[in-house]
Amino acid sequence: MDIHQTEEQQVEAIKTFWSENGNAIIAGLVIGFSGFIGLNYYNDYQLQQELNTSEAYQTMMEASTEEGANFEAAGNAFIAENDASSYAMLTSIALAKEAAENQNWEKAETYLLTAIEKSVDDGIKAIATVRLARVQLQLEKYEAALATLAPELPDSFDASVEEIKGDIYFKQGKSELARTAYQAAIDGASDSSNPALQMKLDNLAQVINLNK
Repeated sequence: MDIHQTEEQQVEAIKTFWSENGNAIIAGLVIGFSGFIGLNYYNDYQLQQELNTSEAYQTMMEASTEEGANFEAAGNAFIAENDASSYAMLTSIALAKEAAENQNWEKAETYLLTAIEKSVDDGIKAIATVRLARVQLQLEKYEAALATLAPELPDSFDASVEEIKGDIYFKQGKSELARTAYQAAIDGASDSSNPALQMKLDNLAQVINLNK
C-alpha cells in the first residue's frame, strides 16, 4: 500500500519553499523585530544559528541520496542536535518515509509520532497524522489508528481521513461503516475521479451482497 499519496507533494513543496526562502524570511524577521524590540532580543548570533541549522539540514538531505545506509544515524543525530527546530519535524518525516519504504512499520510509527510532537506547522502535522494512521493500519492497530484520526484536521484532508477509516472498518469486518466512509471519501475528494477508491467501494458492495 502506498502510504504517501499526494501529501508527499505537499511535504516537498514546503521543504522547497523553506530551502529557497527560509534564509530570506529569517532575515526579514530580524529586520522587522529590530525595528520594534531591538536586536537584544533577536541578535546576529540567533540569526546565524538559524542559518547554520538550515544549511546543516540541506547538507544532510543531499547526502542521504548518496549514503542511504547512513541516513538514519545522521537524521537521528540532527534531531538530537536541533530538537527545537522546525527542521527536526521534517527530518522525522523523512526518516518515517524511509522506514515505511522498507516496511519497518514500527520504526515509521515512532518517527511519525516524533514529527507530530515537534510540529510547528498545521499542514505538516496533518500530513504526519494521516501517515501515522496508515502505518498503524499496517500494524493492525485499528483502534489506535481511529484515535489518531479523531482530532480535527484541515478540510483538505477529509477525503484521506475517510478513506483510511474505510480501510480500518473493512479490516475489522464492519462493512456498513466501511461503505459509509468510502462514500464520504469519494464525495469529499477534490478530484471526483478516484478509480482505486471507487474500486474499494464496488468490491465492498459485492461483499455485502454476498453476505445478505
